[in-house]
Amino acid sequence: MVERDPMYQRRRLRIRLRQAREEAGMRQKDVAVAMDWSLSKLLRIEAGTVGISVNDLKILIQHYGITDVAEVASLVEMARVSYRELGWWSPYREAISAQFQEFLGHESSASQIRNFEPLMVPGLLQTEEYAAAVLANYAEPHTQRLLDLRKERQEKIYHAGEKELHFILDENVISRTVGDNRVMRQQLRMLHDVLASPHVTLRIIPFSAGVYPYWDLPYVIFEFPVPDDGAVLYIERAKNQTFITNEGPGERGVYSPARFLEKFWQLEQLATIDDAPRMLDRALDRFRD
Repeated sequence: MVERDPMYQRRRLRIRLRQAREEAGMRQKDVAVAMDWSLSKLLRIEAGTVGISVNDLKILIQHYGITDVAEVASLVEMARVSYRELGWWSPYREAISAQFQEFLGHESSASQIRNFEPLMVPGLLQTEEYAAAVLANYAEPHTQRLLDLRKERQEKIYHAGEKELHFILDENVISRTVGDNRVMRQQLRMLHDVLASPHVTLRIIPFSAGVYPYWDLPYVIFEFPVPDDGAVLYIERAKNQTFITNEGPGERGVYSPARFLEKFWQLEQLATIDDAPRMLDRALDRFRD
């Protein structure tokens, strides 16, 4: 459940603590001195990169003047979950980077996920053989663990049917051979099945659309159950270089979730849902032996 996800609760907690400090008219430096903390500790708590113990939290919210019993109880529960509980992906920590663990936390706690992919099938929609063919090119020492992780991700995120999932693919994704023709046929049939999922939309932008905004840049936008939580943008660049940007309501920038959400909506106008079955059928014909 999203409510028990430590990443989700840490995100909610750090937003509320920052708001409480600002409402109290306090500077980060002054709060750190009053709490007898280093400034970096408070900065990491407000950034969500570390959790905060329940004892530290109780002292901090008292310093901020928060006395409402219900709000105090809510904040304490957020801290308890985010500080002590592990994400479902914790058994795979030896095989993945800290940044990808953060990605999985956002993915697990989001209520809506929007994913654009120009080169390959999104991980949540990959067949096992397609995924194995992709991972083989990276010579990973943890290939089997990563395949197991991908399968569990699909069970929790895609098959569970609890989130709205929106995928936009470039036609290049269904045209490039990954593995061999048999692997591609299996993958394309799987994408065909996706079209029948009530919680998923799948669009494919045809080559005839030409060059469009961020046409070569894979990205994911995470939106959360509480609107005030803002959104998170994940961008993947060459050689697995990635970064995540967080945003509150109304904030904008070159690499802001709001900007990329706007571009995603524009891409939806380039490819209708009704076009996808025909394009997948045509691709299947190309990969017949």
